[in-house]
Amino acid sequence: MPRPANGKYYLADGVTVVPSVTTITGRFKEAGGLLQWAYKQGVAGKELYEARDIAAEAGSLVHAMVEARLKGGEPEEELLKAGSQETASQARQGFENYLAWESQTGMKVLSLEEPMVDEGLRYGGTPDAATIEINGELALADWKTGGVYIDHLVQLAAYRHLWNANHPNAPINGGFHLVRFSRENSDFSDHYFGELDDAFQMFKLLRDAWDFDARLKKRVK
Repeated sequence: MPRPANGKYYLADGVTVVPSVTTITGRFKEAGGLLQWAYKQGVAGKELYEARDIAAEAGSLVHAMVEARLKGGEPEEELLKAGSQETASQARQGFENYLAWESQTGMKVLSLEEPMVDEGLRYGGTPDAATIEINGELALADWKTGGVYIDHLVQLAAYRHLWNANHPNAPINGGFHLVRFSRENSDFSDHYFGELDDAFQMFKLLRDAWDFDARLKKRVK
């Protein structure tokens, strides 16, 4: 049973609630990348929260522009939300980089934001990532602003398993594309992973850890 209006994921019985991919990975998320970024801002003499907010705003705009395009909306309208001309310029350049990648790969979006549940491992998710077709193969693509971290790979692997469990006749067999936009400039890169088997093994361990964590919390109340 997909995610209903209350935002929870249920098994087929309609009663049992299961955690989402991001809830599981977020509980055990590694914060090293964020700390490194904060350190660099301090060394550069920038106000931490000001730099963070500008970067987050620009990154959010790029993501919103890409999402608008994939959903048939008007990406340029998202720029009206920019807090400054600098932010709008960063977002526009990032979006143009995305368009170049889209043109080069010839990718076609097959599915976006589809809620799914896996009965076997008892978890659900609605991927921000899109199931795409490139050169006749299905792949999973996601867009990030900033660095590439382990939890991104774990999430992608978990979403691939969800997709394959719910679409056995159309499995993802073309790997993973993690498309990255830089925080500080218009740099663009496509990180391609042919397989993420280790990342999925890690997710399964985190899924087990989630259950142990819930049991232990009851013992310390």
